[in-house]
Order: sequence, then C-alpha cells, then structure tokens
Amino acid sequence: MASFNRVILLGNLTRTPELRHIPSGTAVTDIGLAVNDRRKSMTGEWVDEVTFVDITLWGRTAEIAAEYLTKGSPVLIEGRLKLDTWESEGQKRSKLKVIGEKMSMLSGGGNRGEDVSYSSSRPVSTSPPRSQAAPQDYYDIPPDADDVPF
Repeated sequence: MASFNRVILLGNLTRTPELRHIPSGTAVTDIGLAVNDRRKSMTGEWVDEVTFVDITLWGRTAEIAAEYLTKGSPVLIEGRLKLDTWESEGQKRSKLKVIGEKMSMLSGGGNRGEDVSYSSSRPVSTSPPRSQAAPQDYYDIPPDADDVPF
C-alpha cells in the first residue's frame, strides 16, 4: 500500500526561533506557526479560527530561520508529519508535529522585497535571477477580459 506524508503551511511565527545544536553539531530549532482560517458560521457571520502548529527545522534551514525570522514573521513551510510519543508520570503522551524540510520567508526583510526559499540542502530563490528576462512574447500579448478562467 502506498503512502504520502506531505504538509504545506502558511502562517506567522508565534515566537522568535532559538537555535541550538545537538551533540553531533547539527543545528536545530523549534518554531511555532499560527495558521489562520476564516469560515462562515451557521448564522452567516465570519468566524476566525487559529490553528497552532509546532515545527522542527534542521541544518541550514534552522540556522537561517534563527538568523532572519522573528515573532510574527510570515513563512511558508513544507514538510512531513511526525508523531512523538513519550511517557510522563506513568501516562503515555503523544504529540503530532511537523518536520520542516523547506522554508520560504515571505516578509522580504533583507532580500530587497524578494521571497526566498530554503531547504535542508541548499538555499533556492523563488524569484528569477535579475539578469534573466521573461520571454518577450509574454509582454506582447494584451490581457483579454474574456480569457479570465473564473
């Protein structure tokens, strides 16, 4: 049987990341993410619902998060779910969290307004390099109101 474990979250940090290192020297940081959802209630009123998610970042991604992100920073995280289990005072406990594998900082803080993505292996910019121009025919076609897909 096949399985698929992928999570994509967009939200704001609930606290400033604190970097630490495990004995092998690998960087790790735990962040909290507040993800907002807006729904209409049965009475027709809009209700805001916030979900708080704990996320663990490793390696270079953890270092970059600790260096550039602060409480309230908007960020997109892609990763996988992990269930942690332990025993405390004779009771079994468990917690579902996200292991972040890719991170995109959305605030553009020191990046001249660009959104920047990072993964555990290497940083990747989500914007094309400044020297790379879009194909010319992209700008030659005027938008047509009849071509709107919705």
